[in-house]
Amino acid sequence: MIATGRVHKADQVGVDAVDVAQSTLLELVAPADVGGHLGHVGGEDRLVTHFFECTRTGYRGWRWSVTVVRAARQKSVTIDEIVLLPGDDAITAPTWVPWRERIQPGDLGPGDLLPADQDDPRLAPGYTAADEIIDQDSVKAVSDELGLGRPRVLSLEGRELAAQRWYDGSHGPDAPIASNAPGTCGTCGFMTRLAGPLSQLFAVCANAYANDDGRVVSVDHGCGAHSDAQLNKRNLPQPLPEPVLDTLSWDELETF
Repeated sequence: MIATGRVHKADQVGVDAVDVAQSTLLELVAPADVGGHLGHVGGEDRLVTHFFECTRTGYRGWRWSVTVVRAARQKSVTIDEIVLLPGDDAITAPTWVPWRERIQPGDLGPGDLLPADQDDPRLAPGYTAADEIIDQDSVKAVSDELGLGRPRVLSLEGRELAAQRWYDGSHGPDAPIASNAPGTCGTCGFMTRLAGPLSQLFAVCANAYANDDGRVVSVDHGCGAHSDAQLNKRNLPQPLPEPVLDTLSWDELETF
C-alpha cells in the first residue's frame, strides 16, 4: 500500500475475522497449500488484509493474502480479494528483459531470423552512409531505380560501435595471445586489409594455422603465427647425430 502520511487504525471487526478469511481461502485453495496465520495489515475504509503461509511445493516464502472489508454500520465483513503474493524471502522469477536485449552473439542458429529495426541507429540510408533520418520507403524506391543496391548501410554510429567492440574484444591488442606475439598483425604478411574507413585500424587474418584465420583483427593485434616469427635456438629441433658406418660385412662375420 502507498503511504499517505496518515496512520489508519485497523478495523477491529476486520482484524477479528481471521476465521472468515481462512475458511473462504480454503474454499478456493487446497487445504494442504495453506499454512498458519502470519498476521494482518490494516487500511482505510475498514479494509484489513490477512496473510496465511503458502505451503504449496515450489512457493517457498510466498503467502496467501485475503482482504476483507466491512461496510459502514455493518457488524460483519465480506471478502474483497484473495491473491498469492511473494514475501521478502520468496523465490521469484528474474526481472523480465526484452528478447532484443537478451540475445547474445552466437545465439542465432540455422534458419533463425533477426531483423533490424527500421530506426536502428547503426544503419543509415544507402546513398548517405550517415545517420540521417529520412523516409525509408523513398530511399528504397530511389535505390531500386538507380540500382544502388543496399537501401541501408552502416551509419557513423554503427561503425564506431563495431570498431570499439572489435578493438576491446579477443581480436584486439589486449588479448592474451597478442601480449607474447613476435609482431603485430600490421607487419604480418598474412594480413588482408579491409576497405573503407575501418581499414585504418582493422584487417582480416588469412593464415590457415592462426587462431584468427578469417576473422577481423586490429592491426596492433598479434599471435605466434606471424609471418616473420623465428624459433629461438633452444626451441629448434635437436640436430641428428653423425651417422655410424658399419664396416663389417657378412663375410667378415663368418670368420669369427
